[in-house]
Amino acid sequence: MRQAIEQAIRLALARFGAGPDQIRRVMLGTTQATNAILERRGLQKVGVIRLGYPLTTGLPPLATWPADLRTAISVGETVVVGGSDYDGAELGSLDRDAVARFASSIGDVADAIAITGVFSPVSADHELEAAEIVRRELGGANICLSHEIGTLGLIERESATVLNAALIGVVTAITEALQDGLIQHGLQADTYLAQNDGTLVALGAALRFPILTIASGPANSMRGAAFLSGEEEAVVIDVGGTTADIGVLVRGFPSDSLSPVTVGGVETNFRMPDILSLRVGGGTRIERGGSELQLGTSVGGRLTSEALVFGGSVPTLTDAAVELGRMSLDGRTVPVGWRDTLAAALAKADALIAEGVDRMRLTSALWPLVVVGGAGALVPPDVGGVSRFVRPGHYDVANAIGAAIAPVSGYAERVCPSRPDRKTAAIRQTCDDAFARAVQAGADPRQVQIADVDEVPLSYLLDPAVRVRVRAIGPLLDVPASAPSAGPATTRR
Repeated sequence: MRQAIEQAIRLALARFGAGPDQIRRVMLGTTQATNAILERRGLQKVGVIRLGYPLTTGLPPLATWPADLRTAISVGETVVVGGSDYDGAELGSLDRDAVARFASSIGDVADAIAITGVFSPVSADHELEAAEIVRRELGGANICLSHEIGTLGLIERESATVLNAALIGVVTAITEALQDGLIQHGLQADTYLAQNDGTLVALGAALRFPILTIASGPANSMRGAAFLSGEEEAVVIDVGGTTADIGVLVRGFPSDSLSPVTVGGVETNFRMPDILSLRVGGGTRIERGGSELQLGTSVGGRLTSEALVFGGSVPTLTDAAVELGRMSLDGRTVPVGWRDTLAAALAKADALIAEGVDRMRLTSALWPLVVVGGAGALVPPDVGGVSRFVRPGHYDVANAIGAAIAPVSGYAERVCPSRPDRKTAAIRQTCDDAFARAVQAGADPRQVQIADVDEVPLSYLLDPAVRVRVRAIGPLLDVPASAPSAGPATTRR
């Protein structure tokens, strides 16, 4: 990883002839956190504390996790008295002694502690108090609190918090490698990581919330697609070497998934773009299963040595695109005798793409289709169900462009009574929380605006209530941190 980052910095400086003093900001999008979860490697050991005894003991912490992932991460779980109801009222006084005993019992083996309270996005008091107890017992241990990470669902929010705690070491290694690469080239630049919703987060905040970076790749590409095409409402397909990721732009940002997202076999509920991934990429193998052609796994980084068009023996979708005239590679050609097979495989890929685009459309109205990614040439221009086909200039580097132009965001959520006076006050407070989190993540406080305010009625409760979700977005801070703030220039709805 260090070598790859250093090489990328070196090539970028040489390509654009830029000197170290000309680089003010560096943005990094990475899949290292995702890979760590999928491959069960490099993960920290975590102690898990749930505040919700006895109401939540029917489904213990991590009970739904794959056994190998639970073994790789957890050093123990406990459920203690505490937490709050949906209106913020205490379910019971926090059992401080139980928290202290558990923390002391795992202090020698835990790298981090994950604390999750019932309805903590409504009232975080017990989580904060439990964190102070853990700090007194363990000193400088990493502590992750669920109200800062996930939404209301207890099990999914707990899982997201534990995964976040487990990933701290992975993201620490990434940031250290990035900083070393910058130092090696004499760069003194502000550094940011791309996160799941198409925005950026300062390195300090990324170290606290590494889980928010795991879907940054598709989000970057979608933001880059919006910038390059000028489309604010569109279906976007990002075709890389392994997959074609399809999502939807709403007001220029990826549409969020409304259902729990599975990460490494675990359901979570932090914000993630709604993405459909197809096994269609430039490196996708064309295989024969019985009498039918199959689209198999990708050859990955071995494309330039294994694909037919590069003198190899493995037929890929890149070969099909070259043979059928959708792509040109410096005059390279496919050996004779492959045309029928490659044409059939490309037709199969086209059908998958058309079906995927149709599945991701939010309404019956026809939206533009914006195609980006290094293998974007695979997508045929006659995809049905769209108003127009757009493959913008520089489509192959949309991912990097998306990271470069991304703003910073903050997100907050709470449940409140549906009475107009209480709801108005709750929306105002939630906006303030989202604003503060955007500033904490690196946004300029003078330019942060409230981008989304969603109200979702919770009709299954005895007393009518509303879930309020707010996202604040602003450009990166471009003044010294010590400079006086002009105050929040926000638009509140």
